[in-house]
Amino acid sequence: MTALILHGGAGARRERNYDAEVVHMRQVVEAMKARLEAGDSALDVAVASVVMLEDSGLYVAGKGASPNLAGAYELDASLMDGSTKRAGSVAALQGFRNPVVAARAVMDRTPHVMLVGEGAALFAHDQGLEPIADEAAWYTGAGQGEDNHPPGTLGHGTVGACVLDSQGRLAAATSTAGVFGKMPGRVGDTPIPAAGTWADGHAATSCTGQGEYFIRVAAAAQVAWRVAAGQTLAAATQAVIDEIGGMGGDGGMIALDAVGNIACPFNSQGMKRAWLTSAGDIGVEVFGR
Repeated sequence: MTALILHGGAGARRERNYDAEVVHMRQVVEAMKARLEAGDSALDVAVASVVMLEDSGLYVAGKGASPNLAGAYELDASLMDGSTKRAGSVAALQGFRNPVVAARAVMDRTPHVMLVGEGAALFAHDQGLEPIADEAAWYTGAGQGEDNHPPGTLGHGTVGACVLDSQGRLAAATSTAGVFGKMPGRVGDTPIPAAGTWADGHAATSCTGQGEYFIRVAAAAQVAWRVAAGQTLAAATQAVIDEIGGMGGDGGMIALDAVGNIACPFNSQGMKRAWLTSAGDIGVEVFGR
């Protein structure tokens, strides 16, 4: 049995057209379905999913990034392997194409979980990861006009994936350019295991929204802990989103449990997401619950 769910960020607005994103998310799920059927691991598929989302330029992550208040592109990503609880993360990474690949390298090739800023960039260079030669030409500034980008408020944008493979392993990966108009050095929930990304033997979760709120409630890990305590995945994820909403926070999350159940609650207008059920069915949605 395999299953997958991915997201292209909360913050979608009904007055915008998301046909390109819908087509692309379906393509990602179809590509990852083939990899799962071939026996690829949950972690490899989670990373590959996020790479495709980063490279599309359609979402506020990877190529779709916008600069911070100082004009710099600082990107974050993390991933977690549920079967081993290994994790890798980068924060405020500048100058490299796929932050999630850098996060994977941190997990696989260092004794650490997180590298940030200049240290993350030096590590990415030393590992031979693909640099960005011309940032102005590369980045697309996706998400303009969404709830992600309102004046004077804490906007957001993220991509992520949760995967269950044929061996019963869970994994999650998340990547973001962070909130629009963020202060230099700002780090949200995305690169923080337990806050923006989590996977263990019970559930895998990837979050999207105003990260400061997700950090304050350990949103991603809280889902898995609730499932471990006996809650359904649907109840666990909704409880966390309700808690965030009660604090004034905005966003959503995707999650997948060890028996292939999926959940994707949000309290924003919409959340771009797509999934592969354990029965082999593919779905894509932006606004419907």
